Amino acid sequence: MEIQLNGKAREVADAITVRQLLDDLKLHPLRVAVQVNLDIVKRDHYEAVELKPGDAVEVLTFMAGG
Repeated sequence: MEIQLNGKAREVADAITVRQLLDDLKLHPLRVAVQVNLDIVKRDHYEAVELKPGDAVEVLTFMAGG
């Protein structure tokens, strides 16, 4: 199925969860914030939130610096 990931179309497996998407992207769940259709997803819900075709997903990574 197709979702929008950070503004770009991306093919992903049907019934993929936010956690599975992060695994596919090789991103550690503690180092990102995820928004699905303008709603922030809490980390403890990453495994429960199943993406649907056309969902708009934003994944923000944290960076250290100063």
